[in-house]
Amino acid sequence: MIRLEGVTKRYGDGQVAVHALDLEVGDGEVCMLVGPSGCGKTTTLKMINRLIEPSGGRILIDGDDVTKVDPVLLRRRIGYVIQQVGLFPHLTVGDNIATVPRLVGWDRERTRKRVAELLELVGLDPDEYRDRYPHQLSGGQRQRVGVARALGVDPPVLLMDEPFGAIDPIARDRLQQEFLRLQAEVRKTVVFVTHDVDEAVRLGDRMAVLRQGGHLEQYGPPAEILGRPATPFVADFIGADRGLKRLSVTPIRVDDLEPPPSELDGAPSVPVTASLKDAMSTMLLHDAGWVAVRDGDGRVLGILTPESLYGSLRRSIDG
Repeated sequence: MIRLEGVTKRYGDGQVAVHALDLEVGDGEVCMLVGPSGCGKTTTLKMINRLIEPSGGRILIDGDDVTKVDPVLLRRRIGYVIQQVGLFPHLTVGDNIATVPRLVGWDRERTRKRVAELLELVGLDPDEYRDRYPHQLSGGQRQRVGVARALGVDPPVLLMDEPFGAIDPIARDRLQQEFLRLQAEVRKTVVFVTHDVDEAVRLGDRMAVLRQGGHLEQYGPPAEILGRPATPFVADFIGADRGLKRLSVTPIRVDDLEPPPSELDGAPSVPVTASLKDAMSTMLLHDAGWVAVRDGDGRVLGILTPESLYGSLRRSIDG
């Protein structure tokens, strides 16, 4: 667990980058920090691993005050991924990933196995990529290697500073999918900075919306923030299309389904685990007036129409 208690950062000229920030990130949760430029997102991230020292307040990781821990030892407990990746250009992919395991004294065989394991974890074939150099990789591949390196000694905490910000849209979508798959497997406690509300909604368990001066405007699950912005600033920042954004984080409820028609051959369908956005996209793709919803065994549980979809969204907001 990460806990920030009244954390403040002031600079010598009197500028306040972060103002009395209270925040708690539970074990295995992904907290997305969002807000306009200059709102203290990256400063907050860097205070957690003491690349920047706070001016006041406390930062606790699993109950330990980070200001009372050796910063070098602290950073070995925290994986750090940045937008520019920062791979060592003169080292191979394997040696880049092995950096921290070697620093903490792992032997050659244990390190070799960990490198292979991590490359497989981020979707890169060890035999194909271990001996390549960073300049031989695409931007998306370099970003995957950066994530693998951050996970080198299995740290409990992962800090990510706009890691997919410089990637083209197609590769970015794939990396976001890969992140969700990876997080489902490793369950790290993640603090993730992004300027992209859609990315925050897609990847986060919770969102912290900051405004200039590092003031926290709202903190909660994406669906809650999209459905009930706490302030005019939050409503303006997340955008007028927040209702559409909410579709992606609202699951299908079986109680909202209508009875299926007798003829279902060739009907468009989605799994019951899909979101309302998935259901609407399927309807539009097939130019259909409804979509069948199936359980894990392929049985039709009912159908979702545009009217029942809207009702389901409305009830999720009201509830």
